[in-house]
Amino acid sequence: MSRSDPPDIEERSLSELQADLVAQRVSAQTLVSHYLERIARLDRHGPCLRSVIELNPDAVAIAQALDQERKSSGARGPLHGIPVLIKDNIDTFDAMATTAGSLALTGARPAEDAFVVQRLRAAGAVILGKTNMSEWANARSLQSSSGWSARGGLTRNPHVLDRSASGSSSGSAVAVAASLCAAAVGTETDGSILSPAAVCGVVGLKPTVGLLSRRGIVPISHSLDTPGPMARTVRDCALLLGALTGTDARDPAQRDSVAHTLHDYSVALDARALRGARLGVVRQFFGFHAAVAPTYSSALAALERAGAVLLDPVTLPDLERLHAARRTVLLHEMKAGLNAYLQGLRAPAPVQSLADVIAFNRRHAALEMPWFGQEILLMAQAKGPLTDSAYLEALADCRRIAGTDGIEKVLRENRLDALIAPTAGPAWCTDLVLGDHPVGGSSSPAAAAGTPSISVPAGNVLGLPLGLSFFAGAWSEMKLLSLAYAFEQATRARQTPRYLPSIA
Repeated sequence: MSRSDPPDIEERSLSELQADLVAQRVSAQTLVSHYLERIARLDRHGPCLRSVIELNPDAVAIAQALDQERKSSGARGPLHGIPVLIKDNIDTFDAMATTAGSLALTGARPAEDAFVVQRLRAAGAVILGKTNMSEWANARSLQSSSGWSARGGLTRNPHVLDRSASGSSSGSAVAVAASLCAAAVGTETDGSILSPAAVCGVVGLKPTVGLLSRRGIVPISHSLDTPGPMARTVRDCALLLGALTGTDARDPAQRDSVAHTLHDYSVALDARALRGARLGVVRQFFGFHAAVAPTYSSALAALERAGAVLLDPVTLPDLERLHAARRTVLLHEMKAGLNAYLQGLRAPAPVQSLADVIAFNRRHAALEMPWFGQEILLMAQAKGPLTDSAYLEALADCRRIAGTDGIEKVLRENRLDALIAPTAGPAWCTDLVLGDHPVGGSSSPAAAAGTPSISVPAGNVLGLPLGLSFFAGAWSEMKLLSLAYAFEQATRARQTPRYLPSIA
């Protein structure tokens, strides 16, 4: 390929793109231009995915500067000149807005880049734009439709267009799946990286809470929130994770992260990692639909062929109580966190508190609430301070049920390397009137425990992707990435989107 030829960027990995840049087969400016063309063709027109909520007007200029830097002093690392997208709840101190999909934050301006954006810029990545998302990270209504925001409209699943992209990192997952960027950053409170990754057929990693800084990210729950990488391969996920890491003294959750932080997680990847690995099969998350059972049976068989030892079944305790405790924690922390975030914005938004957001939505109901309401916001507003005994008891329950008496205990007592379960069911038909109706889902234990989990493509049913999750104790990202990589190499289950109008 000469410098004048258009690069074939569909399904191109970070390593391949970086090799092209090093060999001068392509420039960062050319990569940006061709991703922008692909966004125009697939996201704005054609299947009209609506995964990108805003483009960075400075992206081409940034790419040009990085090209010149490469010539004068070499590349900064594996992300130098690589175009990435980030979720619209991650602050950027540039020409782009940060709105969490809500019209209520129109005109708001943060005081600085989010810490993870600072890390991306330092690594030489080109911030290509912001991705659409479930408004307020899907923490607005009990009847919401994932992937919809008042600012960005509805994100569509690139595999089957009338199906949900899940959420709340809908746009990041879709953009990665459709090769609208090299990789993307999402955020998770409970399932917001893992579920869209699974239903869109990509890899998503939810790190240990505290491995990556949350400063500059619109908060939902400081006990559960974390950013994380989303990519088409496990290796790309590992490379992006390394670029995002760094110690931020202004995020208290990072106090214990220094000893566990790496800047190259790809060194962990081993295609033989499943040989002798002991994996616990959490059967509580299986059996949610007969149509997907053969796919997961095949995935378990592939693990065994690769040398894994399956302990089947293992059981996590008190899941119903855990869900109730997690909800209590989220509602209390959402009120406190949003109030603090909104009051810290440099350019005042039309809203300064959660109460203001609720009032804004009522005043602009035709735009903000045409399909569903704001029950979760109202429940959060009704909660008291973080000194409430109900909150403190629920927080302790989350850590105990999911962590000490849950994931940690099951791993220790059974001498397991990791637990495995279906990430989520296949994508459901989008229904803006009645809302989401997903089946399956295994994200809550790791979310409540604050421990890592990774979803990898495991197969499909009628063209709809399915993901398998690996999860373990705190700071086990290296192990999980290696196990997930070995599974990925053994199965090669990821499929390129076909943009089908419907299954029929």
